[in-house]
Amino acid sequence: MAGTDDGARRVWDLPVRLMHWGLVLAVTGAWLTRELEGDWFAWHTRCGYAVLLIAATRIVWGFVGTRHARFGDFVRGPRAILHYLRADKDAAGARIVGHNPLGALMVLALLTMLLAQAVLGLFANDQVMSTGPLFGHVDAATSDRLTTLHKQLFDVIVAAIAIHVAAALFYLWVRRENLILPMITGRKPGSLLPPGAGDIGPSRTLLALAIVAALGALLWWVVATAPEASLFGF
Repeated sequence: MAGTDDGARRVWDLPVRLMHWGLVLAVTGAWLTRELEGDWFAWHTRCGYAVLLIAATRIVWGFVGTRHARFGDFVRGPRAILHYLRADKDAAGARIVGHNPLGALMVLALLTMLLAQAVLGLFANDQVMSTGPLFGHVDAATSDRLTTLHKQLFDVIVAAIAIHVAAALFYLWVRRENLILPMITGRKPGSLLPPGAGDIGPSRTLLALAIVAALGALLWWVVATAPEASLFGF
């Protein structure tokens, strides 16, 4: 399998890797706390906060992060996508340092949907006795509609995640390109990189922590200043 050479380069910074696996854990936790019996709504809300904070941070990081974390590095138009699809898997045109053009579409789709899902959850309710932290900003009927969208969008997210995992396994087993390990180690083997690909340098982790802190403070303020509400209006 490709990827055993000594020319590996660091292409994914630590914040990108932590955010990737953090979203995996937060989304899984949000799903489990809705499926388990008992009063897990508080933990479901906490997982939703985590999804919102991580997705928002990743979007900001897409503009100020390291080279291959930036949207400008991997988001491409239809022509680049077609060129990538037509290129032989061993050709230089198929060797991408960061996200390939198809992977870029999934990154954008998942970030957009996860952010929307988390925001919808802030206004939702469990149609029994628990409400999202921003329920007080809307009436019960609006919250019910947003709750329905929240549930429907989750089904779409699950389908997108399934496609994402299937694509990673396809690249691993068919194209002999391991996309999973670099998201753990941060390093990609030289055999999968175009000539002249360099290391990304420092991860800029302190900057990422500052972004998390700022967005976390904003989220806390929004929740803390939200009007108190009851699902039954008393």
